[in-house]
Amino acid sequence: MRQMSAGIRSYKNQFIQKTDDIKIHFIIFIQIKSPFMNALQEIANIMNESDKKAFILYLSKKNKRKDVGNIELFNSLKTDDINHKKKYLKDKKSTDAYHALRKRLYDSMIDFMANQSFENDTSQENTILRLIVVSRLFFEHQLIKTAFKCLAKAEEIALNIEQFSLLNEIYLTQIQFAHFNLSEPIEKIIAKFKANKKRLEYEEQLNLGYAVLRRELTAIYHEGRIVDFQALIKNTIETHGISLKQGLTFKSLYQILFIANEYASINNNYVLIQPFVIKSYRFINHKNELKDRHLYYHIYILYFIANFYFRNGQFTESLNYLSLMFTELQKQSGKYYQRFCLRYFLLLAFNENYIGNPEKAIEIAEKALSSNKKTDPNESNDIRLMLIVFYVQQNAGRNAAKEMAKLNHTDSWYEKKMGMDWTIKKCIVEILLQTQQENAELALSRIKSFKRRYKKYLLTVNEERVVNYILFVEQYVMKPEIIQTQKFQKAIEDFIIAAQNGPKDIFIMSFLSWLLAKVRQKKVYEITLGLLKTYFLTSDFK
Repeated sequence: MRQMSAGIRSYKNQFIQKTDDIKIHFIIFIQIKSPFMNALQEIANIMNESDKKAFILYLSKKNKRKDVGNIELFNSLKTDDINHKKKYLKDKKSTDAYHALRKRLYDSMIDFMANQSFENDTSQENTILRLIVVSRLFFEHQLIKTAFKCLAKAEEIALNIEQFSLLNEIYLTQIQFAHFNLSEPIEKIIAKFKANKKRLEYEEQLNLGYAVLRRELTAIYHEGRIVDFQALIKNTIETHGISLKQGLTFKSLYQILFIANEYASINNNYVLIQPFVIKSYRFINHKNELKDRHLYYHIYILYFIANFYFRNGQFTESLNYLSLMFTELQKQSGKYYQRFCLRYFLLLAFNENYIGNPEKAIEIAEKALSSNKKTDPNESNDIRLMLIVFYVQQNAGRNAAKEMAKLNHTDSWYEKKMGMDWTIKKCIVEILLQTQQENAELALSRIKSFKRRYKKYLLTVNEERVVNYILFVEQYVMKPEIIQTQKFQKAIEDFIIAAQNGPKDIFIMSFLSWLLAKVRQKKVYEITLGLLKTYFLTSDFK
């Protein structure tokens, strides 16, 4: 009995030990998957090796005891070391202590990154801020002449880069300490302050309007919200007192072009925004001295203009602006290259494809994906979908299927990440690919899913032609021989003529070309170029 009791006790101890291990693993799992733990990991992921070493040194100096554990926890983030966490929980026997440690590490990471960002930021804005701060310090220590020199230097820089909010701080500081400088008329400073205040107020109103419109655009794209965007733009402009006749800055022009570009995209009609594009062109041509100071906005403006010309089939103009954009991307040691390179390659490949250089377009897209794996995944998705379209146009089904397999998230996921419009296009491309590969069952399955998920939405936003397009494809998949009947051919021809009479959009014509190629029994790419040539009536097509 004693032996049996000892065995039972041994088994019981083992069971308790395993139960504790399970509990610990469960606790660790919950903590690893929690948003808080993810936040730690996300911040750690944007640190380079130099930052990580500096942060560990920062923690070492900050720690007053040797058993704090924050360095050990930070190091465990690199390898996602569950064994370390398990050991830590066993030693402390307290999940509360572990949670508190994570919270302290999180706060330390934010403080460190904030300090690092401020110290490493060499932008002109940061230079102005430093000058304002140090001028106030000098005033406190009665170094009056030096303080005013700092403010004068800050004012000069701020005027050059049109930083109205910082100018406001500079003028307020000059007015506050004007009693130290009686030789400078205070009325002159107040006049500058009031003039700048008007420009600042206009910029603030534009920022508010831009924020409202961009928020609505996000809801339209990612939630499928039904909005009369034209009326919304008009109402927002009136509510916030925005006038396009006001003096433009690079930032305000970027904001206006962004909204205009998205408005044209929603309406599939880029002719609507031609006045904005012409005004943008004139603006940047008269602001040569400011281009480098507003490089970020300048690059964006060039991209918007290039996109406008591309979507209207004016490829020569688009390529000219892309060339200017690429030149700007090299400036300031390529500071913004990674931020914009995929957008540049996307438009470049599109232009090359539609002027008759499909091999070059495919090469650009493939190289962009293989060489820029650490850039924005959303922009990678844009290029991947474009590449799939190129493969479909060239009847390279195997390559297209390989790339499509990489877009392996659900439609719901893509709606949230990429937007409703993008997801609908992706679904249509997938349907065309499966149809072209003669995978009838898969194609019909995707068509059924597409109609169930998007038909009501498309009809609500007056995109009945997309629903009709899918119906044509469905009829063809169910009965391929129907393509040879005169009635079906005429229906498709009439459908395409009606679409050509609507808003001009190169992507719509690309989808229609696939159907027309089936009717005329020709290559998709050949039909695409021919259809676009008559559609845009431009000499840019070969």
